[in-house]
Order: sequence, then structure tokens, then C-alpha cells
Amino acid sequence: MKRLEPISKIMTKELITLSLHDDLFKAEKLFRENHIRHIPVTKNRHIVGMLSLTDLKRISFLDSYDANEIKIDNTIYNMLSIEQIMVKNPIKVNSSITIKSVVEILSKNEFHALPVVDNDILVGIVTTTDILNYLLVQYELEAI
Repeated sequence: MKRLEPISKIMTKELITLSLHDDLFKAEKLFRENHIRHIPVTKNRHIVGMLSLTDLKRISFLDSYDANEIKIDNTIYNMLSIEQIMVKNPIKVNSSITIKSVVEILSKNEFHALPVVDNDILVGIVTTTDILNYLLVQYELEAI
């Protein structure tokens, strides 16, 4: 297993982001259409927050199909902004940090994604899924 691999090798570089001016309807649509669970919130390519699908589910009835509950979702979404429910000033890492260091950060905290920034500009996102996929490949390589 490669021990000093930088996170840039496994991070997602094609980013889906939200701005502070976007609404929760757009956030829900991005989560559903892209099958993702974390979206960086940016202002001029600078990270200002992270929104997770869990954050959105906490304030809504996202998994329900009842017409009355959908009306409640709409009311809640109209009352709140992304800025009100996102995690502000999330922990960030740079693209040269090792995968091991990122694993240590994630294992000691209660979140599953980290924005990756270089020179204060968002360049990627790394999730626990990225790390698990990397580990699977490493185990397969060791088996050969």
C-alpha cells in the first residue's frame, strides 16, 4: 500500500457547487440528480460552507411521498436559506496532504467530506467513499 499518496490522486475534481444565493430546491435537485451527499458552498471559488444531504433531510421530509408533506417541504425550503443550514467554515485540506492524514481527520470528526483548497481556491472534494474506493484498489493490488 502506498503510504504517502497525496489526496489529489483520489479527490473529485469535477465539482458540483452551490452559492449562497442558490435555494434549497436547487440543492435538493443537485443531490438527487448527481447521487451525491455533499456539496461545497462557494463565493468566487472560495469555500464558505458545506451542505450535506443529511443537513437537508434534517429540515425536510425529503424521503416522503405524501402530498401534504411535500407542501411542508416547500414551506420550509422557502423559509430557510442554504447559509442557514450549511456548515460554515468547514475544515479544509490542501491537495498535497496525504490520504492517511485525511483519514485521521475524518475518523476524529463527525463529517464525511472535506473541501480541498489550494491558495484558498476550491480545487476538489474528498469523501469517505473516495477513501474506501482507494483502499479497495490497494487491497486488490496487494492480492496480485
